[in-house]
Amino acid sequence: MERIKRLHVFAVMLAVLFQSSGSNICSTTISEDLRRDCHPEPGATEAACLSRGCRWCETSSLNVPFCFYDSTEDAACPSDVPVQKRVDCHPQPDASKEKCEAKGCIWCSTKVPNAPWCYFPADDPYGYFATEKPQKTSKGWRVMLTKRDTMSLFGNDISPVAMDVEFQTNDRLRFKIYDPNSERFEVPLKIQSSSAVAAADTRYDIEFINHSSLQFKIIRKSSGTVLWDTSLGDLIFSKQYLQISTTVPSTSVYGFGEHEHLSFKHNMNFVTYGMFTRDQSPAPFANLYGVHPFYICIENDSNAHGVLFLNSNAQDVTLSPNPALTFRTIGGILDFFVFLGPTPENVIQQYTEAIGRPHLPAYWSLGFQLSRWDYGSIDVLKKTVARMQQYDIPYDPFISKDEAPGTYRPYELGEEMGIWVNNSDGITPAVGKAWPPGDSVFPDYTNPKTADWWTQLCVEFKNVLDYDGLWIDMNEPANFGNGQQPGCAPNDINNPPYVPRITSNSLAWKTLCPDSKTYLGSHYNTHSLFGWSQTAPTFYATQKATGKRAFVLSRSTFVGSGKYAGHWLGDNFSHWKDMHMSIIGMMEFNLFGIPYIGADICGFNLDTTYELCLRWMQLGSFYPFSRNHNAKGNKEQDPAVFGAEFAAISRSTLLIRYTLLPYLYTLFFDSHVHGNTVVRGLMHEFTSDLQTHGIDKAFLWGPAFMIAPVLQEGARSVDVYFPEASWFDYYTGDEVPTSWHKKYVSVDAPLDKIPLFLRGGYILPTQTPATTTTLSRLNPFGLIIALNEEGKASGMLFWDDGDSIDSIENENYFLAKYTFSEGQLRTTIVKNGYRAVDSLTYNKLQILGVASRPNTIVLNGKVISNENLQYQASGKLTLQISAPLSQDLNIILQYNI
Repeated sequence: MERIKRLHVFAVMLAVLFQSSGSNICSTTISEDLRRDCHPEPGATEAACLSRGCRWCETSSLNVPFCFYDSTEDAACPSDVPVQKRVDCHPQPDASKEKCEAKGCIWCSTKVPNAPWCYFPADDPYGYFATEKPQKTSKGWRVMLTKRDTMSLFGNDISPVAMDVEFQTNDRLRFKIYDPNSERFEVPLKIQSSSAVAAADTRYDIEFINHSSLQFKIIRKSSGTVLWDTSLGDLIFSKQYLQISTTVPSTSVYGFGEHEHLSFKHNMNFVTYGMFTRDQSPAPFANLYGVHPFYICIENDSNAHGVLFLNSNAQDVTLSPNPALTFRTIGGILDFFVFLGPTPENVIQQYTEAIGRPHLPAYWSLGFQLSRWDYGSIDVLKKTVARMQQYDIPYDPFISKDEAPGTYRPYELGEEMGIWVNNSDGITPAVGKAWPPGDSVFPDYTNPKTADWWTQLCVEFKNVLDYDGLWIDMNEPANFGNGQQPGCAPNDINNPPYVPRITSNSLAWKTLCPDSKTYLGSHYNTHSLFGWSQTAPTFYATQKATGKRAFVLSRSTFVGSGKYAGHWLGDNFSHWKDMHMSIIGMMEFNLFGIPYIGADICGFNLDTTYELCLRWMQLGSFYPFSRNHNAKGNKEQDPAVFGAEFAAISRSTLLIRYTLLPYLYTLFFDSHVHGNTVVRGLMHEFTSDLQTHGIDKAFLWGPAFMIAPVLQEGARSVDVYFPEASWFDYYTGDEVPTSWHKKYVSVDAPLDKIPLFLRGGYILPTQTPATTTTLSRLNPFGLIIALNEEGKASGMLFWDDGDSIDSIENENYFLAKYTFSEGQLRTTIVKNGYRAVDSLTYNKLQILGVASRPNTIVLNGKVISNENLQYQASGKLTLQISAPLSQDLNIILQYNI
């Protein structure tokens, strides 16, 4: 009996403990007597409650809501809008309670950082409703929308507006909202449907809900995930202010640029980024040189989608914790494209299919480049070259950015052709100030005649200075004044009612007045297109002048710039944090379709230090665009200036780059043909692993090669995260222990080493390196075959002459695909249209992850002698061979049974 009583007491104790544990799960700072019902209407469920951003916590107490606001600020505010769902009703500075309530909005303070105090109520008077049922069109749907109320945020609201939805492809949806009665500016980048009729078998559904204001949803068919939902905030469409909000299905959001983001995965806590091209050194939250209103979101089930807002006016986007996005712009139309993925790589492939595939860079441009603004004299330049040669450091182009005495030929020809950006009268050229002595005028590259002017000058200049490519700088456009002479007139174009969250809160700061005139319209609309419009003419002018594949490097970029140019991340600083920022920027520009990207190695501004520059040389050896560049007046920072030890370490890392250039070049081929990224975050390859979503201190070349640089002063190790896969140390070929998988592991990184890892399942083509790409291209090839846990691997090699125009389109190239399985390497030559491969050979194969030493190895029917192979107990098998590159390479590992 006593034992039964003890068991009963123990059971009661367990029940009490269980109840206590359950209440901890419902942890909240709001006591039951202060709970304010977040779902007062019938039918509350936990899912419905959480979707409102509220807390669900069941209780046995009577008349206490299960669904309630989970902050004292929410509970005290006179509205049903939780803090995390607030949409700013007074986005301009100087908000006050009086101004807020005059707009029909709610004023309520909060301690949540950056959250708006003035916000739209759930039943605000803004927005539009459908005047009739959606009408079917040949490409999708059209809805006519009428403004609900006379209340206006910034005046001059437009009504009615039209919304067109186009089913462009099975994976791409477009919707645009515009004024059907008056033409407004649209970006001249045409993204057309794949046919004249709507795509039939789409991955998406759409849904219109016409309550008090129209709601529009885009839904992934396979999962039911809502990718776009405008129910969060109302549409605003006025003459100089357009706004639309949407929820996003997760907080794993990437993209938007150009900015110096502090992390690759965005902070969603009411962070606002302005986008308007600007001559601005990288700084957090500053709008920089380019405009890329594109983002990618990884959904909670690991699917991914992307969204482009095609608009070139000054704009900003707010990321809020709901999670949600609010887009604001001061002109044009609301023009959105949604890409269904479902993988991150699929999204970028679909995005670049729409905006233009990245260009195929010239092979020489993948070599290490050395440059600085003003070497001072030819003697200094010669000394720099001599010490680079003394230490046998690989490098290719050498650039000195000096300000040469000006010539009047470009101005005189431009005057004759009438190709300048003009003042508001549309007649007199806008006159500003830049680097050359005297005043400056600005070519209007939106004018077709300007392309003729530019081509003629580029061809003439080739006869003055023999060049291979052009670097176009200051093309935001930069001006050393705030507007041109004599200043900007006081009007609504130059001083709009709302200025997005941009540096200096001015559209004319360090550029031209917005009411300046270009061929396509006012500078108000075309400002951020200046560099973009210059890029294509420069690309074609360079090809005409050189007769070879164009190299164009542009500081200012826009959607689609990658089709014609690469980019560098601007005037960075010799700070350790800038190394980390460069990785984030490099991964972002691969999302933007500009994979030829890099940062100034060792920093552009300020003097570098020995250790910083050395670690940066190691990291920069794996930028797609690898260039050491610094500013006028700073101390020299080329890799030979620091002495023998520094030079030797830099040389060894650069030789790894040159060894892997065939792999890098093949990645660029894949990018050019299929739209893949070249550099990508680990989340691209391991999307279902949530740990990878926030990793931005390591990155991948393609799917197979991980770079984990040292980014902290004095560090001699790096914490590396290894997703679930086979990984091999690049230097030794040793396989990473399985106990390291899905963990951060401290990896040794002495001063002379950058940690590098190969992913199992892939074959990387290599080539014996030399000190220039020209010499390297003559050397024998090799393969690194890294086996996965199933003993399989695959890869490919693309090869052409490296600088011909349209070598792919003309089929003047070599393409081999490799597969390894069941102990056998098989080669398939897909295209053999480049005859120079006949003189090239394979000389070395490394197979990683081989379980045991084969008894016999057969190469193309012949046994490889023992002296030409080496097997290590770690599983690395090295074969020294001689086989023609132009023929199939087949190898069999044989074992005695």
